[in-house]
Amino acid sequence: MNLIEELRWRGLIQDIMPGTEEQLNKEITSGYIGFDPTADSLHIGSLVPILLLVHLQRAGHKPFALVGGATGMVGDPSGKTAERNLLSEDVLQKNVEGIKNQLMKFLDFTPGPTAAEMVNNYDWFRDMSFLHFIRDVGKHITVNYMMSKESVRKRIDSETGISFTEFTYQLIQGYDFYWLYQNKGCKLQMGGSDQWGNITTGTELVRRKAGGEAFAFTCPLLTKSDGGKFGKSEGGNVWLDAEKTTPYQFYQFWLNAADADAEKWIRIFTFIPKQEIEDLVHEHNQDASKRILQKRLAQEITVFVHGEEEYSKAVETTQKLFSQQNAPAESLSVDDLEGMEGVVKVHYSMGNLQGGVNVVDMLTQTAIFPSKGEARKMIQNGGVSINRKKISDVQFHVDSSNLLHGKYILLQKGKKNYYLLVAQ
Repeated sequence: MNLIEELRWRGLIQDIMPGTEEQLNKEITSGYIGFDPTADSLHIGSLVPILLLVHLQRAGHKPFALVGGATGMVGDPSGKTAERNLLSEDVLQKNVEGIKNQLMKFLDFTPGPTAAEMVNNYDWFRDMSFLHFIRDVGKHITVNYMMSKESVRKRIDSETGISFTEFTYQLIQGYDFYWLYQNKGCKLQMGGSDQWGNITTGTELVRRKAGGEAFAFTCPLLTKSDGGKFGKSEGGNVWLDAEKTTPYQFYQFWLNAADADAEKWIRIFTFIPKQEIEDLVHEHNQDASKRILQKRLAQEITVFVHGEEEYSKAVETTQKLFSQQNAPAESLSVDDLEGMEGVVKVHYSMGNLQGGVNVVDMLTQTAIFPSKGEARKMIQNGGVSINRKKISDVQFHVDSSNLLHGKYILLQKGKKNYYLLVAQ
Protein backbone atom coordinates (compact mmCIF):
# COMPACT_ATOMS: atom_id res chain seq x y z
CA MET A 1 0.00 0.00 0.00
CA ASN A 2 1.46 3.39 -0.95
CA LEU A 3 1.50 6.36 1.41
CA ILE A 4 -1.58 8.14 0.01
CA GLU A 5 -3.61 4.90 0.02
CA GLU A 6 -2.55 4.30 3.63
CA LEU A 7 -3.51 7.82 4.70
CA ARG A 8 -6.76 7.72 2.74
CA TRP A 9 -8.21 4.63 4.48
CA ARG A 10 -7.16 6.11 7.81
CA GLY A 11 -9.23 9.22 7.04
CA LEU A 12 -6.20 11.50 6.82
CA ILE A 13 -6.68 12.99 3.34
CA GLN A 14 -9.03 15.86 2.52
CA ASP A 15 -7.52 18.01 -0.25
CA ILE A 16 -4.74 16.78 -2.52
CA MET A 17 -2.99 18.50 -5.39
CA PRO A 18 -2.95 16.60 -8.72
CA GLY A 19 0.29 14.69 -9.21
CA THR A 20 1.09 14.37 -5.48
CA GLU A 21 0.51 10.61 -5.29
CA GLU A 22 2.55 10.03 -8.46
CA GLN A 23 5.43 12.14 -7.06
CA LEU A 24 5.50 10.13 -3.82
CA ASN A 25 5.50 6.84 -5.75
CA LYS A 26 8.26 8.04 -8.11
CA GLU A 27 11.11 8.94 -5.71
CA ILE A 28 12.18 9.85 -2.19
CA THR A 29 10.35 13.12 -1.58
CA SER A 30 11.01 15.74 1.07
CA GLY A 31 7.87 17.08 2.75
CA TYR A 32 7.22 19.51 5.56
CA ILE A 33 4.64 20.66 8.07
CA GLY A 34 4.77 23.91 10.03
CA PHE A 35 4.09 24.21 13.76
CA ASP A 36 3.20 27.62 15.17
CA PRO A 37 4.80 28.32 18.56
CA THR A 38 1.72 29.78 20.25
CA ALA A 39 2.57 27.80 23.43
CA ASP A 40 5.64 26.02 24.80
CA SER A 41 3.96 22.64 24.24
CA LEU A 42 1.97 21.05 21.46
CA HIS A 43 -1.44 19.58 22.28
CA ILE A 44 -3.26 16.57 20.89
CA GLY A 45 -4.59 18.62 17.98
CA SER A 46 -0.94 18.70 16.82
CA LEU A 47 -0.70 14.91 16.88
CA VAL A 48 -2.27 14.58 13.42
CA PRO A 49 0.44 16.64 11.65
CA ILE A 50 3.10 14.86 13.73
CA LEU A 51 1.70 11.51 12.63
CA LEU A 52 1.65 12.66 8.99
CA LEU A 53 5.40 13.32 9.23
CA VAL A 54 5.94 9.91 10.88
CA HIS A 55 3.91 8.17 8.13
CA LEU A 56 5.92 10.09 5.50
CA GLN A 57 9.20 8.91 7.02
CA ARG A 58 8.01 5.32 7.46
CA ALA A 59 7.05 5.26 3.78
CA GLY A 60 10.67 6.07 2.86
CA HIS A 61 10.49 9.85 2.45
CA LYS A 62 12.24 12.73 4.22
CA PRO A 63 10.29 14.80 6.79
CA PHE A 64 10.96 18.42 7.73
CA ALA A 65 9.38 19.89 10.86
CA LEU A 66 9.25 23.67 10.56
CA VAL A 67 8.89 25.63 13.79
CA GLY A 68 7.48 29.06 12.99
CA GLY A 69 9.70 31.43 14.89
CA ALA A 70 8.90 34.11 12.29
CA THR A 71 5.28 33.25 11.44
CA GLY A 72 4.57 33.06 15.17
CA MET A 73 5.31 36.78 15.31
CA VAL A 74 2.56 37.47 12.77
CA GLY A 75 -0.28 35.10 13.62
CA ASP A 76 -2.23 32.91 11.23
CA PRO A 77 -5.77 34.22 10.49
CA SER A 78 -6.96 30.77 9.32
CA GLY A 79 -9.89 29.63 11.42
CA LYS A 80 -9.67 32.71 13.66
CA THR A 81 -12.49 35.21 14.09
CA ALA A 82 -10.31 37.93 15.62
CA GLU A 83 -6.73 39.21 15.61
CA ARG A 84 -4.40 37.16 17.77
CA ASN A 85 -2.26 38.73 20.48
CA LEU A 86 1.33 39.01 19.31
CA LEU A 87 3.89 37.26 21.51
CA SER A 88 7.17 38.80 22.64
CA GLU A 89 10.42 37.43 21.21
CA ASP A 90 11.39 35.94 24.59
CA VAL A 91 8.12 34.03 24.90
CA LEU A 92 8.33 32.91 21.27
CA GLN A 93 11.86 31.60 21.75
CA LYS A 94 10.81 29.64 24.85
CA ASN A 95 7.88 28.18 22.91
CA VAL A 96 10.07 27.28 19.91
CA GLU A 97 12.50 25.37 22.15
CA GLY A 98 9.68 23.53 23.90
CA ILE A 99 8.14 22.41 20.60
CA LYS A 100 11.51 21.40 19.14
CA ASN A 101 12.19 19.15 22.14
CA GLN A 102 8.82 17.45 21.72
CA LEU A 103 9.19 16.84 17.99
CA MET A 104 12.59 15.20 18.59
CA LYS A 105 10.75 12.35 20.37
CA PHE A 106 8.61 11.33 17.42
CA LEU A 107 10.83 11.53 14.33
CA ASP A 108 14.05 9.70 13.46
CA PHE A 109 16.96 12.13 13.05
CA THR A 110 19.57 9.40 12.44
CA PRO A 111 21.75 10.52 9.47
CA GLY A 112 20.62 9.10 6.13
CA PRO A 113 18.58 9.99 3.04
CA THR A 114 15.30 10.02 5.00
CA ALA A 115 16.64 11.61 8.20
CA ALA A 116 14.22 14.09 9.74
CA GLU A 117 15.30 17.72 9.91
CA MET A 118 14.14 20.59 12.07
CA VAL A 119 14.07 24.13 10.67
CA ASN A 120 12.99 27.52 12.02
CA ASN A 121 11.73 30.11 9.53
CA TYR A 122 13.13 32.90 11.71
CA ASP A 123 16.56 31.85 10.38
CA TRP A 124 15.74 33.04 6.84
CA PHE A 125 13.45 35.93 7.74
CA ARG A 126 15.64 37.46 10.45
CA ASP A 127 17.81 39.53 8.10
CA MET A 128 15.25 40.13 5.34
CA SER A 129 14.12 43.75 5.02
CA PHE A 130 10.54 44.76 4.33
CA LEU A 131 11.55 46.34 1.00
CA HIS A 132 13.37 43.19 -0.04
CA PHE A 133 10.33 41.04 0.86
CA ILE A 134 7.76 43.09 -1.07
CA ARG A 135 10.04 43.33 -4.13
CA ASP A 136 11.26 39.74 -4.11
CA VAL A 137 8.12 37.93 -2.95
CA GLY A 138 5.12 40.24 -3.00
CA LYS A 139 5.30 41.01 -6.73
CA HIS A 140 4.75 37.33 -7.62
CA ILE A 141 1.34 37.00 -5.91
CA THR A 142 -1.58 39.31 -6.73
CA VAL A 143 -3.87 40.85 -4.14
CA ASN A 144 -6.79 39.32 -6.07
CA TYR A 145 -5.26 35.86 -5.49
CA MET A 146 -4.69 36.56 -1.78
CA MET A 147 -8.22 37.87 -1.26
CA SER A 148 -9.75 34.81 -2.89
CA LYS A 149 -8.62 32.68 0.07
CA GLU A 150 -11.50 31.67 2.33
CA SER A 151 -9.63 32.53 5.55
CA VAL A 152 -9.08 36.09 4.29
CA ARG A 153 -12.59 36.55 2.84
CA LYS A 154 -14.24 35.51 6.09
CA ARG A 155 -12.24 38.04 8.08
CA ILE A 156 -12.75 40.87 5.56
CA ASP A 157 -16.51 40.28 5.76
CA SER A 158 -16.51 40.14 9.57
CA GLU A 159 -16.94 43.07 11.97
CA THR A 160 -13.35 42.79 13.20
CA GLY A 161 -11.82 42.83 9.70
CA ILE A 162 -8.22 41.77 9.12
CA SER A 163 -5.00 43.66 9.71
CA PHE A 164 -2.30 44.03 7.07
CA THR A 165 -0.10 41.89 9.37
CA GLU A 166 -2.39 38.87 9.23
CA PHE A 167 -3.26 39.51 5.59
CA THR A 168 0.41 39.00 4.68
CA TYR A 169 0.63 35.71 6.61
CA GLN A 170 -0.02 33.56 3.55
CA LEU A 171 2.86 35.27 1.72
CA ILE A 172 5.22 34.52 4.60
CA GLN A 173 4.12 30.89 4.79
CA GLY A 174 4.31 30.68 1.00
CA TYR A 175 7.90 31.92 1.13
CA ASP A 176 8.72 29.16 3.63
CA PHE A 177 7.77 26.58 1.01
CA TYR A 178 9.76 28.44 -1.67
CA TRP A 179 12.83 28.64 0.63
CA LEU A 180 12.65 24.95 1.51
CA TYR A 181 12.18 24.07 -2.17
CA GLN A 182 15.23 26.10 -3.19
CA ASN A 183 17.52 25.23 -0.27
CA LYS A 184 16.40 21.78 0.86
CA GLY A 185 14.81 20.31 -2.26
CA CYS A 186 11.47 20.11 -0.45
CA LYS A 187 8.58 19.44 -2.87
CA LEU A 188 5.66 18.68 -0.56
CA GLN A 189 3.74 20.55 2.13
CA MET A 190 1.11 18.97 4.38
CA GLY A 191 -1.21 20.39 7.02
CA GLY A 192 -4.76 20.71 8.30
CA SER A 193 -7.54 21.54 5.84
CA ASP A 194 -7.75 25.09 7.24
CA GLN A 195 -4.23 25.59 5.83
CA TRP A 196 -5.12 24.79 2.21
CA GLY A 197 -5.18 28.46 1.21
CA ASN A 198 -1.76 29.16 2.75
CA ILE A 199 -0.29 25.95 1.33
CA THR A 200 -1.43 26.61 -2.23
CA THR A 201 0.06 30.11 -2.04
CA GLY A 202 3.36 28.32 -1.44
CA THR A 203 2.96 25.99 -4.41
CA GLU A 204 2.06 29.02 -6.55
CA LEU A 205 5.16 30.91 -5.39
CA VAL A 206 7.36 27.91 -6.21
CA ARG A 207 5.80 27.80 -9.68
CA ARG A 208 5.98 31.56 -10.42
CA LYS A 209 9.26 32.48 -8.75
CA ALA A 210 11.31 29.30 -9.18
CA GLY A 211 9.62 27.79 -12.22
CA GLY A 212 9.30 24.58 -10.22
CA GLU A 213 6.57 22.12 -9.34
CA ALA A 214 5.43 21.63 -5.77
CA PHE A 215 2.80 19.33 -4.25
CA ALA A 216 0.44 19.36 -1.29
CA PHE A 217 -2.27 17.58 0.63
CA THR A 218 -4.27 18.31 3.76
CA CYS A 219 -6.04 16.25 6.40
CA PRO A 220 -9.54 16.96 7.77
CA LEU A 221 -9.94 19.00 10.95
CA LEU A 222 -11.11 16.70 13.72
CA THR A 223 -14.42 17.06 15.51
CA LYS A 224 -16.01 14.96 18.23
CA SER A 225 -19.16 12.96 17.51
CA ASP A 226 -21.11 15.01 20.08
CA GLY A 227 -20.17 18.23 18.30
CA GLY A 228 -17.67 19.24 20.99
CA LYS A 229 -14.24 20.60 20.14
CA PHE A 230 -11.59 17.93 19.71
CA GLY A 231 -8.58 18.15 21.99
CA LYS A 232 -10.29 19.63 25.03
CA SER A 233 -11.26 17.92 28.28
CA GLU A 234 -13.02 19.28 31.36
CA GLY A 235 -9.66 20.70 32.41
CA GLY A 236 -8.95 22.47 29.10
CA ASN A 237 -6.41 21.56 26.41
CA VAL A 238 -4.94 18.05 26.44
CA TRP A 239 -1.21 18.80 26.13
CA LEU A 240 1.65 16.53 25.06
CA ASP A 241 3.78 17.95 27.91
CA ALA A 242 3.47 15.67 30.96
CA GLU A 243 3.83 18.71 33.22
CA LYS A 244 0.69 20.30 31.71
CA THR A 245 -1.39 17.14 31.21
CA THR A 246 -0.24 14.13 33.25
CA PRO A 247 0.11 10.79 31.43
CA TYR A 248 -2.81 9.52 33.56
CA GLN A 249 -5.05 12.42 32.42
CA PHE A 250 -3.83 11.91 28.85
CA TYR A 251 -4.68 8.19 29.02
CA GLN A 252 -8.10 8.97 30.49
CA PHE A 253 -8.95 11.32 27.62
CA TRP A 254 -8.63 8.51 25.06
CA LEU A 255 -10.13 5.87 27.35
CA ASN A 256 -13.30 7.94 27.71
CA ALA A 257 -13.83 8.43 23.96
CA ALA A 258 -17.34 7.79 22.66
CA ASP A 259 -17.68 4.59 20.60
CA ALA A 260 -18.06 6.51 17.32
CA ASP A 261 -14.97 8.61 18.10
CA ALA A 262 -12.89 5.59 19.18
CA GLU A 263 -13.65 3.83 15.89
CA LYS A 264 -12.53 6.90 13.92
CA TRP A 265 -9.57 7.83 16.14
CA ILE A 266 -7.99 4.38 16.26
CA ARG A 267 -7.44 4.69 12.50
CA ILE A 268 -6.08 8.22 12.73
CA PHE A 269 -3.92 8.10 15.86
CA THR A 270 -2.35 4.64 15.73
CA PHE A 271 -0.23 2.60 13.33
CA ILE A 272 -2.31 -0.56 13.81
CA PRO A 273 -2.75 -2.28 10.40
CA LYS A 274 -6.10 -2.14 8.58
CA GLN A 275 -7.11 -5.78 9.09
CA GLU A 276 -6.31 -5.69 12.79
CA ILE A 277 -8.39 -2.51 13.24
CA GLU A 278 -11.31 -4.12 11.40
CA ASP A 279 -11.04 -7.14 13.74
CA LEU A 280 -10.95 -4.85 16.79
CA VAL A 281 -14.04 -2.97 15.58
CA HIS A 282 -15.89 -6.27 15.03
CA GLU A 283 -14.89 -7.52 18.49
CA HIS A 284 -15.89 -4.20 20.08
CA ASN A 285 -19.31 -4.31 18.43
CA GLN A 286 -19.99 -7.73 19.97
CA ASP A 287 -19.90 -6.14 23.44
CA ALA A 288 -19.30 -2.38 23.52
CA SER A 289 -19.35 -2.39 27.35
CA LYS A 290 -15.87 -3.97 27.34
CA ARG A 291 -14.56 -0.79 25.63
CA ILE A 292 -12.05 -2.80 23.60
CA LEU A 293 -11.48 0.00 21.08
CA GLN A 294 -11.02 2.67 23.75
CA LYS A 295 -8.52 0.57 25.74
CA ARG A 296 -6.40 -0.23 22.69
CA LEU A 297 -6.54 3.37 21.41
CA ALA A 298 -5.53 4.73 24.84
CA GLN A 299 -2.69 2.21 25.06
CA GLU A 300 -1.23 2.91 21.62
CA ILE A 301 -1.33 6.69 21.81
CA THR A 302 -0.14 6.91 25.45
CA VAL A 303 2.85 4.67 24.68
CA PHE A 304 3.61 6.71 21.54
CA VAL A 305 3.61 10.05 23.42
CA HIS A 306 4.75 9.12 26.94
CA GLY A 307 6.34 5.66 26.69
CA GLU A 308 5.56 2.19 28.03
CA GLU A 309 6.40 2.95 31.66
CA GLU A 310 4.06 5.95 31.94
CA TYR A 311 1.31 3.97 30.21
CA SER A 312 1.66 1.17 32.79
CA LYS A 313 1.47 3.71 35.62
CA ALA A 314 -1.65 5.29 34.09
CA VAL A 315 -3.35 1.87 33.89
CA GLU A 316 -2.37 1.08 37.48
CA THR A 317 -3.75 4.41 38.73
CA THR A 318 -6.96 3.87 36.76
CA GLN A 319 -7.44 0.47 38.40
CA LYS A 320 -6.89 1.91 41.88
CA LEU A 321 -9.37 4.70 41.29
CA PHE A 322 -12.09 2.89 39.37
CA SER A 323 -11.95 -0.88 39.85
CA GLN A 324 -13.00 -0.68 43.50
CA GLN A 325 -15.03 2.50 43.43
CA ASN A 326 -17.58 1.12 45.87
CA ALA A 327 -14.91 0.25 48.41
CA PRO A 328 -14.34 2.90 51.10
CA ALA A 329 -11.42 5.25 50.51
CA GLU A 330 -10.08 4.14 53.89
CA SER A 331 -9.22 0.79 52.25
CA LEU A 332 -6.58 2.56 50.11
CA SER A 333 -3.12 2.19 51.61
CA VAL A 334 -0.49 4.95 51.78
CA ASP A 335 1.31 3.16 48.92
CA ASP A 336 -1.94 3.14 46.90
CA LEU A 337 -2.42 6.88 47.40
CA GLU A 338 1.21 7.84 46.83
CA GLY A 339 1.43 5.50 43.84
CA MET A 340 -1.39 7.19 41.94
CA GLU A 341 0.93 8.46 39.20
CA GLY A 342 -0.58 11.33 37.24
CA VAL A 343 -3.35 12.23 39.66
CA VAL A 344 -2.88 15.93 40.38
CA LYS A 345 -1.46 16.46 43.87
CA VAL A 346 -2.37 19.65 45.70
CA HIS A 347 -0.68 20.70 48.93
CA TYR A 348 -2.77 22.24 51.68
CA SER A 349 -2.09 23.68 55.11
CA MET A 350 -2.59 21.24 57.97
CA GLY A 351 -3.43 24.26 60.11
CA ASN A 352 -6.51 25.03 58.00
CA LEU A 353 -7.75 21.46 58.42
CA GLN A 354 -7.16 21.35 62.17
CA GLY A 355 -9.43 24.36 62.57
CA GLY A 356 -11.86 23.19 59.88
CA VAL A 357 -12.50 24.86 56.53
CA ASN A 358 -15.58 25.29 54.36
CA VAL A 359 -15.47 22.88 51.41
CA VAL A 360 -16.07 25.68 48.87
CA ASP A 361 -13.16 27.70 50.28
CA MET A 362 -10.88 24.66 50.21
CA LEU A 363 -11.77 23.80 46.60
CA THR A 364 -10.99 27.33 45.42
CA GLN A 365 -7.89 27.80 47.59
CA THR A 366 -6.40 24.68 45.98
CA ALA A 367 -7.41 25.92 42.47
CA ILE A 368 -9.43 22.75 41.88
CA PHE A 369 -12.18 25.19 40.94
CA PRO A 370 -11.45 28.65 39.53
CA SER A 371 -14.28 30.31 41.47
CA LYS A 372 -16.56 29.75 44.46
CA GLY A 373 -19.59 29.98 42.19
CA GLU A 374 -18.40 27.05 40.06
CA ALA A 375 -17.54 25.01 43.16
CA ARG A 376 -20.99 25.59 44.69
CA LYS A 377 -22.75 24.71 41.45
CA MET A 378 -20.80 21.46 41.05
CA ILE A 379 -21.47 20.46 44.69
CA GLN A 380 -25.21 21.17 44.32
CA ASN A 381 -25.26 19.03 41.15
CA GLY A 382 -23.61 16.12 42.96
CA GLY A 383 -20.31 16.45 41.14
CA VAL A 384 -17.91 16.60 44.10
CA SER A 385 -16.79 13.68 46.27
CA ILE A 386 -14.42 13.60 49.23
CA ASN A 387 -12.91 10.20 49.95
CA ARG A 388 -15.47 8.60 47.60
CA LYS A 389 -18.46 10.17 49.41
CA LYS A 390 -20.57 12.71 47.55
CA ILE A 391 -20.79 16.16 49.13
CA SER A 392 -24.15 17.86 48.62
CA ASP A 393 -23.99 20.58 51.27
CA VAL A 394 -22.10 23.75 50.29
CA GLN A 395 -21.71 24.48 54.04
CA PHE A 396 -19.88 21.19 54.62
CA HIS A 397 -16.72 21.63 56.72
CA VAL A 398 -13.56 19.66 56.03
CA ASP A 399 -11.23 19.02 58.96
CA SER A 400 -8.46 16.68 60.07
CA SER A 401 -10.99 13.88 60.71
CA ASN A 402 -11.35 13.61 56.91
CA LEU A 403 -7.67 12.82 56.42
CA LEU A 404 -6.72 9.33 55.24
CA HIS A 405 -3.68 8.06 57.15
CA GLY A 406 -3.54 11.45 58.84
CA LYS A 407 -2.30 13.13 55.65
CA TYR A 408 -4.44 12.66 52.50
CA ILE A 409 -7.85 13.54 51.09
CA LEU A 410 -9.01 12.00 47.79
CA LEU A 411 -11.08 14.56 45.88
CA GLN A 412 -13.20 13.85 42.83
CA LYS A 413 -14.52 16.55 40.48
CA GLY A 414 -17.06 15.36 37.94
CA LYS A 415 -16.84 11.76 36.75
CA LYS A 416 -13.18 11.51 35.85
CA ASN A 417 -11.06 14.22 37.51
CA TYR A 418 -9.25 13.14 40.65
CA TYR A 419 -7.00 15.14 42.96
CA LEU A 420 -4.97 14.03 45.93
CA LEU A 421 -4.83 16.68 48.64
CA VAL A 422 -1.70 16.32 50.76
CA ALA A 423 -1.81 18.11 54.13
CA GLN A 424 1.48 19.57 55.32
